[in-house]
Amino acid sequence: MNPATEKSIKQLRWIGNAEGISFLVLLFISMPLKYIFDYPVAVKYNGWIHGLLFIIYIAAVLRAAYLVRWNYLRVGIALAASLIPFATFILDKRLGKNPMLY
Repeated sequence: MNPATEKSIKQLRWIGNAEGISFLVLLFISMPLKYIFDYPVAVKYNGWIHGLLFIIYIAAVLRAAYLVRWNYLRVGIALAASLIPFATFILDKRLGKNPMLY
């Protein structure tokens, strides 16, 4: 694997973890603060951060997919991982083992 590909996989793994953490914080901390404790500011700021990380994650998936030459199914799975809680962490583990196939 060439250095550019390795770098893009590392970036994807890092961004995926950050996006996954922000998603969990949004679901399990910010949303209860908004709807149970009537504190909507938590969702406003964490939602903004999560949205930004989500967009960066999509760009990182597309870049890695291009460099590693993933097929459409693999790209779809990587993109869908951002919509399912804890799935980005599973993807990270698979990318650590074999980024060419994950």
